[in-house]
Amino acid sequence: MTSPAAPAPDPNRWRALGVCLAIGFITMLDVSIVNVALPSIEDSLQASASQLQLIVAGYTLAFGLVLVPAGRIGDARGRRTLFLIGLVGFALTSLGAGFAPSDEALAVLRLLQGASAGMLNPQVVGTIQQLFSGYERGRAFGYFGATIGVSTAIGPLLGGLIIQAFGAEHGWRWVFFVNVPVVAVVLPLALRWLPKTPARPGAALTAHGRPRLDIPGLALIAVASTAVMLPFVTTTGSGDDPTRWWWLAVGLTFAVGTVLWERRYQRRTGAAVLDPRVIGDPAFRNGALLGMAYFAGFTSVFLVVTIFLQQVSGYTPLQAGLVGMPFAIGSAVAAQRSGTLVAQHGRSLVVIGLVLVLLGLAGTDLVIRWVDPPAVAWAVAATQLVAGVGSGLVISPNQTLTLANVPVERAGVAGSMLQVGQRIGSALGVAVVLSTFYSGLSAGLPGGESASRALLVTVGLVAVALVVGVLDLVGRRRDREGVDTEA
Repeated sequence: MTSPAAPAPDPNRWRALGVCLAIGFITMLDVSIVNVALPSIEDSLQASASQLQLIVAGYTLAFGLVLVPAGRIGDARGRRTLFLIGLVGFALTSLGAGFAPSDEALAVLRLLQGASAGMLNPQVVGTIQQLFSGYERGRAFGYFGATIGVSTAIGPLLGGLIIQAFGAEHGWRWVFFVNVPVVAVVLPLALRWLPKTPARPGAALTAHGRPRLDIPGLALIAVASTAVMLPFVTTTGSGDDPTRWWWLAVGLTFAVGTVLWERRYQRRTGAAVLDPRVIGDPAFRNGALLGMAYFAGFTSVFLVVTIFLQQVSGYTPLQAGLVGMPFAIGSAVAAQRSGTLVAQHGRSLVVIGLVLVLLGLAGTDLVIRWVDPPAVAWAVAATQLVAGVGSGLVISPNQTLTLANVPVERAGVAGSMLQVGQRIGSALGVAVVLSTFYSGLSAGLPGGESASRALLVTVGLVAVALVVGVLDLVGRRRDREGVDTEA
């Protein structure tokens, strides 16, 4: 008896991947492109330190809030529809941010823009899982990882070019306007090439034959995520209200409530958001923890470096942005290769990448401490090249390894859970690093020493990711040895 043939791969899968990468690029670009525009926004809108913090981190907050609900709805009701809604929302909020008349309005629009990005990204990951398998999936995630690394690193350069072209007073507005023509090009291509999510056999259905949505579970996850992230995205480095840390207790309470509800809902319906097949997988748990710690350090580096180069060393936004180019190039090349290397080396590749990132960050710290302003940019660029190569060996291989055992029908929500950890990590990292930098300045430390202290925080966060990676590597090897012994 012959087994049924596997379905033929979608002939448009590589074109659809191009659409996904374009959207991944602009949504992640907006995490870092704003960094270089902060001085212009501060002068143009007379923005306070707290408003600037919200403009930067509010995007991440809303991004993380929407990820899991959007991932689950996309898995259950169709990724293509959520993708198109998110695209239109991202374009409209980017346009609104560009026209913002005040810092308060810009902060609100950045929250809405982040929510649109959070709607889009789970559909990107879910679509890649749906369209590709085996060796091709590793390649696809390699391209996706390269896109994330390059977009985050190249953001300050693009921001600097835009401000240089349109002037310091209004150039920051074009940092947001640039998203609109990109969406105008991508939208019709998405309509043409993105697949509809196929119905999954065995899915838990409602009485009307539609896939179940765990609405209370989605709401509990959203509240818990927001409460955990809120104290970190509202810190400015000095004069903060310490009562904001009570939000962590609120987040923990809702997290416990979420777990209790999800267990009960899973027993009743088999359709809980936190699927035991996902949460119970050690590869997923370890990969999610590693990603959270890594993004806490990785995202913050560009913020510290660009602020240091502009406010302390006197570089222009364009010059400060150019310093990130070696990181972007190294990350892109390494990530593209990592799609094939991860199949051969597994978690070892991620560990090697983390070691390189640590070496690059430690080098950046030494440069900021000891190199004078005329040469500091060149020296930082060299150390960031090393970190960029390492980063290219971390992001996409970790994504591939973390999602390797996830069922395709849960790809969107699993990918979104992974990204929630990354967004929480980013928010935590930005808050702690900014707080360290500005508290140093407030204490009268030189700018270079304040930046160095902040960079040491990023080194510590990436070191946590390395510890998780080593423990996961040891656990995988022990499991393989156990299987070989039984055989």
